[in-house]
Amino acid sequence: MSVPNTATPPVDPALMREVAQHIVAALNLDLPAEDIDPDAPLYGEGLGLDSIDILEIALVLSKHYGLQLRSDDANNHVIFRSLRNLAAYVGEKRTR
Repeated sequence: MSVPNTATPPVDPALMREVAQHIVAALNLDLPAEDIDPDAPLYGEGLGLDSIDILEIALVLSKHYGLQLRSDDANNHVIFRSLRNLAAYVGEKRTR
């Protein structure tokens, strides 16, 4: 995976908004997608997601974008670090 191990990998802002919308819809969150801080942690502190939430997001994004998000991927801590990292990964790996 070529998502850099930094807090701000380059990513298309439109794709980041789209991924945020998928997160909100998948988890029925009571906040607008644009209120998700792109650099805040998704897991634990920040957005406050747990492992089940992450699995739900992975399933939705895998289906929508035709990519593989596996629970045993050693890079998950980087991929799911933030909305920005997740969107960068989607942008790199999507097949549709």
